[in-house]
Amino acid sequence: MSPLVGKTALVTGGSRGIGRAIVERLTDDGVRVAFGYHRDDDAAGEVAAATGAHPIRSDIATRAGVGELVERADELLGGLDALVNNAAVWLPRSRFDEADEATYDRAMSVNAKSVFFAIQQAAPRLRDGSRIVNLSSIATRRPTPGNAIYAAGKAAVEQFTAIAAQELGDRGITVNCVAPGATDTALLQQSLPPQLLARAARNTLFARLGTGRDIAGVVAFLLGPDSAWITGQTIGANGGLL
Repeated sequence: MSPLVGKTALVTGGSRGIGRAIVERLTDDGVRVAFGYHRDDDAAGEVAAATGAHPIRSDIATRAGVGELVERADELLGGLDALVNNAAVWLPRSRFDEADEATYDRAMSVNAKSVFFAIQQAAPRLRDGSRIVNLSSIATRRPTPGNAIYAAGKAAVEQFTAIAAQELGDRGITVNCVAPGATDTALLQQSLPPQLLARAARNTLFARLGTGRDIAGVVAFLLGPDSAWITGQTIGANGGLL
């Protein structure tokens, strides 16, 4: 039996990609899950029907939106044992000579601000000994043209992780970060042309792109008891991407 049976978790951005894989893995492990999503009611309904998880429509680009999501998840689940901050956006036209203020603000609001306020809003509701896992990206270590806004937002998430671990450690709450490499999701497909996707696959030690399940397995480990001595860390999950 999984050690996670009976635990509760809120997953942001759980209707597609890595977030959906996390919801699927956690519910398979016996976790009662609520997940946030932004607009796609059909996708969220599919995940809910397949997993039994509770979908919550929300816009986490604002502190108020994050607070409503956390409050609703807490009510549905009867308390929280885990928070997984997965939601993110990648927006085109992000070069320094192209990006406008709206692009910058939207990306930073979803990718960084939402994580800060989700930790802030969830912490008082999390039981002692709970887990927080944030999703970063290999982009913080592999800077590429056109990726400044996305990479900067994810770098902020890694700093939030390290500092929240210090602030919440006295309650036995661990806070860690998972930094996926090239993972085969709709977000990546939108971000990179086919030739770069093929190159990314070749550059892993396993000659393939990662999958959502690859990342979900790392998240599940960090939510379980065997990771109790790991906190404040950013763990690369990238297939040895060179």
